[in-house]
Amino acid sequence: MGRDLPVIKVDTVTELEHAVVEGVDISGHWNRMFSDRSTTDFPTEAMDWVTGLAGGESMRDCYQCGKCVPVCPVQHVGDYGPRKLNAKILRGNNLIDDPDLWLCTTCGNCYRVCPKEVNPLKIMPAIREQAVLEGKVPDELSDAFRNLQKSGNPMGESPRKRIDWIAEAGVDVPIISQLDRAVDVLWYVSDYTSYHPRGKDAARAMARVMTALGVDFAILGPEERSDGDSARLAGESGLFELLAEQNIKAFEKYEFKRLVVMDPHAYNAFKNHYPRLGWQGEVLHYTQFLAPLVDRLTFRSSVDLDVTYHDPCYLGRNNGEYDAPRKLLQAIPGIRLAEMPHTKANGYCCGGGGGGMWLDGFVAEHVSERLSERRVREAVATVGMDGSGVLSVACPYEPSRFEDAVKSTGNDGKLAVRDIIELIDQAMQPPAT
Repeated sequence: MGRDLPVIKVDTVTELEHAVVEGVDISGHWNRMFSDRSTTDFPTEAMDWVTGLAGGESMRDCYQCGKCVPVCPVQHVGDYGPRKLNAKILRGNNLIDDPDLWLCTTCGNCYRVCPKEVNPLKIMPAIREQAVLEGKVPDELSDAFRNLQKSGNPMGESPRKRIDWIAEAGVDVPIISQLDRAVDVLWYVSDYTSYHPRGKDAARAMARVMTALGVDFAILGPEERSDGDSARLAGESGLFELLAEQNIKAFEKYEFKRLVVMDPHAYNAFKNHYPRLGWQGEVLHYTQFLAPLVDRLTFRSSVDLDVTYHDPCYLGRNNGEYDAPRKLLQAIPGIRLAEMPHTKANGYCCGGGGGGMWLDGFVAEHVSERLSERRVREAVATVGMDGSGVLSVACPYEPSRFEDAVKSTGNDGKLAVRDIIELIDQAMQPPAT
């Protein structure tokens, strides 16, 4: 780095960990420890085991520079961090028996800043898979896995109920098996948009908007299964492949030009992981699909609101889409868009990724507050001080998570949570009389 490192005498990994202070680059000391085995003696078995897993290889590349510490959202609310995981492994700890294994949301922010490209999006699923094989999984997560296996969704609901939301949509929602023709758009609705009460609001709004635009679309209905990406990140690769195979089988039965999804996790799965299982096609998050059509949206009302936008980790940071959601929000009459301090590539995590959606009880025992609560406080400080603020989202996981956090942080009446598609639908309706 072109400068001398401060003199820090360290003889063990623990002492080196404690030597991290602001403004001190300890990477040279870390490398020295690796190169001079007479300085320290630490077990290698745990590190050898992790780096021997498919996906775990990059863990050895960490040299404890500490850049991941300030950007890890869980680090802000608990005694946790990617650098600490590496240090634990170097001390010989088995992460399968460590609660920290389940705290990572795979948000990818540490990977974004890591100079050595240590990749927890691969490392954590690899270690978690071994924990799954040994049956060492938190009970909440086990319940979600069982529901996915049995019913094709984490709530354990009947596949037949995937279309119950249609009854109150106010427009026709075609089911592709009932059509004897190809469609332009196969709309993959997703689990939480199909079953959760707040998710259904977004589904109905999306159906109305696509109908108003004249989009030729249809849904799979009861044939749809979870995309499986959160299960994969939580260590259940076999279950992911089972769900993927079921969805691919359904896709291959019908003709459509492109797949439009509501869920960034589904977008990530279909774009990046289904191709290795045999399905390749154009997939768009709904904001990406609608953004080029913004000039065709007919707005009939002004939405007089101060709005901030939460970038979903698996749409923004992990797949690079920041512009489409903002383009839609800026097109809605009356909306005043303001950015939170943590935004775009450095956006904060809601806590639902990497299986976190099914681990709230477990995680609560190891953090001072939920990530969704911390994010809500930031949103309130940005747009909610006069009681008219809206936290806008583009992921089915987030309305319920953030609405719960609004209540638990005492911010009822200061902040509403709305999916972008709900705001678009509102502005396309006649003014309330």
